[in-house]
Amino acid sequence: MALNAEEQEKVVHAINLAEGETSGEIRVVIENHCPEEVQDRATHYFSKLGMHRTALKNGVLIYVALEDHKFSIIGDKGIHERVESDFWNCTKDVMVEEFRGNHIVEGLIKGIEHAGKQLAKFFPREHDDINELPNDIVFGDR
Repeated sequence: MALNAEEQEKVVHAINLAEGETSGEIRVVIENHCPEEVQDRATHYFSKLGMHRTALKNGVLIYVALEDHKFSIIGDKGIHERVESDFWNCTKDVMVEEFRGNHIVEGLIKGIEHAGKQLAKFFPREHDDINELPNDIVFGDR
């Protein structure tokens, strides 16, 4: 199960909109299968994609293994220092609701929107902000 071109465009558009309000960086990685613990796999991609290199340490990665029905959201230390303790659970909750109905794209978009709104509170976009990381979807190794 992969995303078609229109679905990919919708997800990238959601990332663009979310990042328009924050200096935070949001990336999405999609694979069919997760060959290890989902948190470990998300951490692997976080590092591989250089998400730890943002100036404010405010990168967020949403990792989804479609066929295994697993996902994880992780963020850099700049986020952990500022957000409420339930930040990740609230974001996951809005995604799970859609995922349960097999609405993968809608779940991703809602997760991106929720993360973007939360990031904007702590990392508002400044006039001199630059997009530090690409907004495209990464399709994994498997």
